[in-house]
Amino acid sequence: MSTPHIRTGVADGVAMIEIARPERKNALTGEMYIAMAQALRAAQADGQVRAALITGQPGIFTSGNDIEDFMSRPPGMGSDTEGSPVFQFLHALAVFEKPVVAAVTGAAIGVGTTMLLHCDFVYVSDEARLAMPFVSLGLVPEYASSLLVPQLMGHRRAAEKLLLGDPFTGEQAVECGIANAVLPAAEVLPHARRVAERFKQLPPGAVRDAKRLMRGHQREQVLGAIRTEGEVFTRRLRSPEAQEAFQAFLQKRKPDFSRFE
Repeated sequence: MSTPHIRTGVADGVAMIEIARPERKNALTGEMYIAMAQALRAAQADGQVRAALITGQPGIFTSGNDIEDFMSRPPGMGSDTEGSPVFQFLHALAVFEKPVVAAVTGAAIGVGTTMLLHCDFVYVSDEARLAMPFVSLGLVPEYASSLLVPQLMGHRRAAEKLLLGDPFTGEQAVECGIANAVLPAAEVLPHARRVAERFKQLPPGAVRDAKRLMRGHQREQVLGAIRTEGEVFTRRLRSPEAQEAFQAFLQKRKPDFSRFE
C-alpha cells in the first residue's frame, strides 16, 4: 500500500522511510502506519537491504497520531487490536532484524518518541523536542514505553516523561539513552545515512545475529508489553477523559478534567 505521505526507496543498501506530511506536522494516519509496516516488511525480505533509515521533514519528525483519524477509526478491542494499522507498524519495527537508524530533526511527539526506543541508532538535531503526553490525553503509554523508559532512565525520571508528559531536548534524550548524539539540524540526516551505509561493509548474517542477541533476551517481554498497553490504550480511547481531551484539542481549548474522579 502506497501513500504520498510516506516516501520509500532503497539506495546503497539502505531502505529509506520518510514521513512526509508537513502540512499536518507529519501526523500519522492509519494509511501511513500500514505503508510504513509494509516498507519494513519489504526491507526485511530484500537481501540487498542492509539497514533501514526512518526520518521526517526539516523541523518535524512526527507530531504523533492524527487525532481526527484516530477518533474516526480507533483501533479495535481485544484481538482486533493486533490487526489495526498502528499495531501492524509497531510489530513490524519491533521484530525488524536489521539495523534501524532514525534521523530526528524537530518535534517527536507520542509515538514519534516511543518508536525511537525500537531503533538501534538515533540522531537528533539541536532543535529537537521530544514528548510522550499520553496521560494528558486521557491515555496510557504505548509501544512498550512503560517497560523501556523506566529501564533507560529510572522510575522517577520516567514518571516525569510518562505521567507528567514533560517535554525534553535532544541533549536530554542523549543523556537518558534514547539518542546517540545531537547534531546541527542540517547534519542529522546525512550523518544518519552514513551510519546506515556502513552496514554495506559488514557481514549481514553476523549483524542480524548480534542484534538478535542484544535485543532477543527481552523480545517476548517487549511484545507482551505492547499487547498489554494496546489493550488498555484502546479502552482508554473510548473513555470520557480521552473524549474530553480530544475535543479540547480540536476546539483549541484547555481540557477540563475537574468532573472526573
